[in-house]
Amino acid sequence: MSVSHVHPGNGRGTPVGLMLRTALIGYPSTGKTALFQLMTAAHDAPRAHGRLEATLGIARVPDPRLDILTRMYNPKKRVPATVEFADIPGRPSGSGSDALLDVAAYRNADALVHVLRAFTDEGIPHAAGSIDPRRDARAMEDELLLADLAVVEKRLERLAKDLKKGRTPELEREQSLLLRCKPELENGVPLRTFRLDADDRRLLRGFQFLSAKPLLLVLNVDERDLAGGGAAGLERALEQAGIAAIAAGPNTGVVAVCAKIELEIGQLEPADAAAFLADLGLKESGLDRVIRASYDLLGYISFFTVGDDECRAWSIPRGTPAQAAAGEIHTDLSRGFIRAEVVAYDAHIARGTMAACREHGEVRLEGKEYVVQDGDIINVRFAT
Repeated sequence: MSVSHVHPGNGRGTPVGLMLRTALIGYPSTGKTALFQLMTAAHDAPRAHGRLEATLGIARVPDPRLDILTRMYNPKKRVPATVEFADIPGRPSGSGSDALLDVAAYRNADALVHVLRAFTDEGIPHAAGSIDPRRDARAMEDELLLADLAVVEKRLERLAKDLKKGRTPELEREQSLLLRCKPELENGVPLRTFRLDADDRRLLRGFQFLSAKPLLLVLNVDERDLAGGGAAGLERALEQAGIAAIAAGPNTGVVAVCAKIELEIGQLEPADAAAFLADLGLKESGLDRVIRASYDLLGYISFFTVGDDECRAWSIPRGTPAQAAAGEIHTDLSRGFIRAEVVAYDAHIARGTMAACREHGEVRLEGKEYVVQDGDIINVRFAT
């Protein structure tokens, strides 16, 4: 048996890596596609040909820690964590359906981003006739609930038939869980608010319920909201939208942006963009805030691998043990895992080098059950 250390970009084994999928939902003319372009820099991306085909884009998760590590190591490659966004057209008017979206197109998403219109523009009529973010948020939530309720009712009918043929603990547990879900859905309670044990969560995950997915509300505001003091103006716009009660729910977040201004900023050189943001009273772009909020809402954290070849941020669910985290880098690292050399990001930055961290006893050897923390810098020892 030989022992190796993983080096970023060494090509060993099969890369795994998570691709987090987030789907954009909303009424037509809310700025949904503009926001998609904002997050993925997909201004020239080919649009989908079919009515309900998704246009996909990859957004890089902003992380100042990776920027600092990159400056320290000056690697050949810098690889941030990413989130995949899908922009799926809604149903066109005259389609014969009152639904806001084709729910089947969104079931594979890990989270939903609902773009709410709060801006006024006489040249762009709102599909519902008036600007009311609270009404729109509630209408979309109701549609998600109804779609899930239809799935529950259909499955309960099937379970009743199967249980008559033969009862099993698995079928009985599934029936019991769905019977708990049904009245909640009927009463307008989304499944993302449920507190369930791990087995029940796994069982529900198989149904890909829409109201169980984490939800980010993105309020697309007027330019004049920014004129009132940047971040403070955005906060006022959120208060006036009346969506606080929805946004306060579990696994739910809210961000306010002005997509029109942000698209203009996106056309500028970095230095000019930073100056423009400062003039608006904003510390960071709407792109950064929405992508980071989506990433956080999914319950993911980042750990880092660093070196002269590559500095990379890896995405893992919060609570992931070291052996599973190693498997996100390469499959053979998980199979041959021996130990993980771990140093906290703050310690590494304070000391300046990995060698200095070793000298001060700040590089720890952790086993496969060690729970990786956000910002850990990891080097994997594995058997070949």
